[in-house]
Amino acid sequence: MREAGGRADRWQAEMAALREIALGAGLAEAVKWGKPCFTWKGANVAILQPFRDECRLMFFKGALLDDPAALLSSQGANTQSALVYRARDTGGIARDAAALKALLAAAVAVEEQGLKAPMPARHDPAYPQELIDRMDGDPAFADAFAALTPGRQRSWLLHFAGARQPATRAARIEKAVAEVLAGKGRNDR
Repeated sequence: MREAGGRADRWQAEMAALREIALGAGLAEAVKWGKPCFTWKGANVAILQPFRDECRLMFFKGALLDDPAALLSSQGANTQSALVYRARDTGGIARDAAALKALLAAAVAVEEQGLKAPMPARHDPAYPQELIDRMDGDPAFADAFAALTPGRQRSWLLHFAGARQPATRAARIEKAVAEVLAGKGRNDR
């Protein structure tokens, strides 16, 4: 597996150690979003994510897991239910292996029970004026945006609203038109 900038190469040993733990928990492995994803009976349980400063094992429904060792943390400010284990060396992974196995077993139990992660109340980002203007001038784009799932809409809204300058927001919207018309969210690349 290769990532832009060699992130996967940099974390090869750590990813191999985390992969071994996940496969040892009886999970199946597939490549999703270009990364090793671990599933239970077809349901996504966890995914490996190489970053510049660390590699992560993200639990899709981490908010439902009991984490007595306090290994998991939020992935980011806009994350709803996923929690991540952050790894920077194989020694830390070896030290945390038993707790990680317990977390993976708990994640499988969550899937077996069919539990859904609670989505805390959140303030959805507002539609920037540049997006409203683009939609007013292009009904096909407006219809395509409205047809996106709420998560895909939110991913675009966060991306658009993250730009401080109106010109940058407008440029981001223009770059997104083809993907929105294709029914894709910001993270579906």
